[in-house]
Parts: sequence; structure tokens; C-alpha cells
Amino acid sequence: MKDTRIISVAGKPGLYKLLTSTKSGVVAESLTDKKRVMVPFTSISALDEIAIYTYNEEIPLWKVFDTMAQKNNFEQSISHKSPKAELEKEFREILPEFDEDRVYPSHIKKVFQWYNLLSDTGLLKDYLDWKKEQEEEYNKMQEEKEED
Repeated sequence: MKDTRIISVAGKPGLYKLLTSTKSGVVAESLTDKKRVMVPFTSISALDEIAIYTYNEEIPLWKVFDTMAQKNNFEQSISHKSPKAELEKEFREILPEFDEDRVYPSHIKKVFQWYNLLSDTGLLKDYLDWKKEQEEEYNKMQEEKEED
């Protein structure tokens, strides 16, 4: 999954794989139906730049996905269509310290929806491995900087 960016497109359900950029936006492919769309830069959010608020810090979404994957053995989690109370209970098991004032039920639904979509398409493990590899490279560079 080297250099594969997964994005969310405002106003469109699901997740997309970023294919290329143009002068005015990006071309992306839906993970579910493989349809390609052209969207402006202002309408996209990269999954690896999204974080969940906790009372102490912001946790990158991919780390939340990693916790979910460990809990569910990389299989599906509960449906995003489950009742609000059930979603919140499950989310609290994954991220007990999430900030209830800034993390809305709609955010929690998206986390489960996106996790299950990545799991369904077989991209979850590759995505998490790629993110862990990026983090290791970053940490290694930071250590080298500190040694200089």
C-alpha cells in the first residue's frame, strides 16, 4: 500500500483512494464501487490527517483503527447503523478518554463506518502497516536529529 492515500470527500459517503492531483483538485476512486470522481482540494480530508479529541490530546484516527483492529482481530466491528448508545459504549471500550463535548455521535458513526469499509475492502491491514512504517521512519529521523 505504499503511498496510497485514503480520503473522505465532503458530501459523499464512504472513502476514496486518491489517484492523482490536478490544477484544481484531485481524482479519486470510490473504495466501494470503484467510480472515479473529480473533487476540489477544499472538499477532501486525508484519513491520516484526521484525529479524535481526548481530554488530554488528539489521537490520530489510524491509531483508533489499530485499536479496533486488535480488538476485532481485523474483522468487522459493530455496524455504524447500531443504536447511538451501543456505538458510544463500543467506542468507549476502544478510546475511553474521548472528549464527549467535542466528539459527536455522527463522528463515532463515521469511525465505525470507515473502519468497516476498510475491513471489507481488505485495505485495513495494509493501511495500518503503512501508517506504522511511516511513524517508525519519523521516529528514527527524530532520534538521528537529536544525536546531531
